[in-house]
Amino acid sequence: MTGNDHSNDREQPVGHPDRRESGMDEARIERQHRKGKLTAYERIEYLLDDGSFQELDAYVEHRATQFGLDERRVPGDAVVTGYGTVDGRTVAVYAHEFGFLGGSVGEAVADKICKVLDRAIDNGHPVVGLNDSGGARIQEGIDALSGFARIFRRHTRASGRIPQISAILGPCAGGATYAPALTDVVFMVDGTANAFITGPDVVQTVTGERVTKEELGGARAHTAKSGFAHGAQAEERAVLDNIKRLLSYLPRHCGESPPVVSGLDDPDRTVPELEETVPSRLRKSYDAREVVRTVMDEGSFYGLRDDWARNLVTGLARLDGAPVGVLANQPKHSAGTLTVEASQKGARFVRFCDSFNLPVVTFVDVPGFMPGTKEEHDGIIRHGAKLIYAYADATVPLLTVVTRKAYGGAYIVMGSKQLGADSNYAWPGAEMAVLGPEPAVDILFGDEIADAPDPDARRDELIAEFRDEFANPYGPARRGYLDDVIEPQETRRRLVADLDAIEHRPPSFPESTHGNMPL
Repeated sequence: MTGNDHSNDREQPVGHPDRRESGMDEARIERQHRKGKLTAYERIEYLLDDGSFQELDAYVEHRATQFGLDERRVPGDAVVTGYGTVDGRTVAVYAHEFGFLGGSVGEAVADKICKVLDRAIDNGHPVVGLNDSGGARIQEGIDALSGFARIFRRHTRASGRIPQISAILGPCAGGATYAPALTDVVFMVDGTANAFITGPDVVQTVTGERVTKEELGGARAHTAKSGFAHGAQAEERAVLDNIKRLLSYLPRHCGESPPVVSGLDDPDRTVPELEETVPSRLRKSYDAREVVRTVMDEGSFYGLRDDWARNLVTGLARLDGAPVGVLANQPKHSAGTLTVEASQKGARFVRFCDSFNLPVVTFVDVPGFMPGTKEEHDGIIRHGAKLIYAYADATVPLLTVVTRKAYGGAYIVMGSKQLGADSNYAWPGAEMAVLGPEPAVDILFGDEIADAPDPDARRDELIAEFRDEFANPYGPARRGYLDDVIEPQETRRRLVADLDAIEHRPPSFPESTHGNMPL
């Protein structure tokens, strides 16, 4: 896509600071505004601290001559690049300008983006990509495709070294979707943004399927179905606000600690309300996010990918002012079981936290992996192994609390002591076993129960015996698999104390060099 409906490009250039301020591009600006969209400059100015933006390559133009491009040049071409500050910390930024050739990527656009990415990597600054692009510029042929390849290589080189955040703010197709997919976090504008490899017309031609842009690649499709986007907001400024908030939890690069904010909450605060939040009945549902919000600093929890793989909660928070990553099994959805999607979601998130020195706090209430033909055939073994690998390979502090139950392989996967967790706790009523008492008894004593004078009574008796012997936290604690059995109200204080102690230990591992591979 190249946006060939835009005329008089030389007479109405974008990307040139003098022309921007002189108001000579009012028609193109108005077209963006009518669509509920900001221009590239407006987006950058809203994101960055006032007066901090320093533009790079404002006068660069493409050198293509075919298909009339020799008459369609503007200073800066179809992207604005540079750097500035967010809350006083330097951030690199690039923003596609859809008003020129649909924000398409040709040689010059790719050169500009590669340059700002190289600077961000070399100087250790986060990078924010504001995407509003129809993809490769058709008129530039293989030069355009080559440009995307060079951009992808930079995003890969930056992965795990500097935070990379993307926003999809308009229609993005083809290569314009893969660049954000290589970054750490992606946001979209609901109702305005689209992202797909091939658009509805191609889909219909090839498959016969009729589908709208919104159905195919709208924000809700990607937050709830594909998992590509981490969140969606109703308008652009809300997306940019979310980017600012996300940056406040992250270090500038993998070689520094995340920024600590003091005085947010009392580190010694007890949380007696957890007794009411989490039901003692194992099969009764509750919202795991309330556990997280109660334990973490007040108002600090920031959920990511809330609408995808809803049986696992992931997000950032603060614990005595220090940023942490949080995972929690969600009993409200699929009883909190681990599925293919939940395993992918969790593995990617743990990997992200480990890349940027964010301790991981895990709240465990998991009955196991989801059984069934679909999960097995969709690769639960492969994807579950990703979650195992992410925890086992992590070098950041790992703090785990079993709130109610942890059965089978899911017990191992969710930040167990044996995978390298630094602190492991369980609440007094927690059950930890290969199987829950009921199925375990049915397997072990099925014949005995069937032959008993009162099978139901004998089964209840055996379940009680099994629970006393195996399905409680004290057996694992005696074996050293738990550091302590704690009352729910003490959870916050213990985690705060442990995190403080762990973070002041001498480093025992070399600096992490792995990337944050898309999973």
